[in-house]
Amino acid sequence: MASLKIGDLAPPIVGTTHDGNPFRLDALRGKLVVIYFYPAAFTPVCTIETRKFRDRYAEIEKLGGTVVGISTDSQDTQCEFAQKEGVQFPMVADRDRSIATAYGVKWPLLPRVQRVTFVLDREGRVAARLHHELSAEKHVAGAVEVLQKLAGATP
Repeated sequence: MASLKIGDLAPPIVGTTHDGNPFRLDALRGKLVVIYFYPAAFTPVCTIETRKFRDRYAEIEKLGGTVVGISTDSQDTQCEFAQKEGVQFPMVADRDRSIATAYGVKWPLLPRVQRVTFVLDREGRVAARLHHELSAEKHVAGAVEVLQKLAGATP
């Protein structure tokens, strides 16, 4: 599938969160949602990105949003990673990459940093697609800026 475009309805996500609870993206309708994809837990760059989202999670919640982390890890690895990092938001394993494929996320053949994040509006439509190669800080800040605009908040 080609990458999602602004205004597209986000594909469904059904799975199990890192803490064993069932997860359905459609259950989050009415909230702003940040979905970030990362290739593997416990790698330096993915850990930094997760920590940045974790550290800004209270701000994201105040804007009426939530965060969902998606990786190619196993359920057990997701659980261990989320617990170690003190993550308060759902993290969903995508071992078969079916979620990434539905969102048009392709991991590079050559090892390099790749961040892909979608911000969804309250109706579950793509409001922004963020892609950064270098700065996790800029990446997370960009997602929060989109949430602020959607929420009508002053940065």
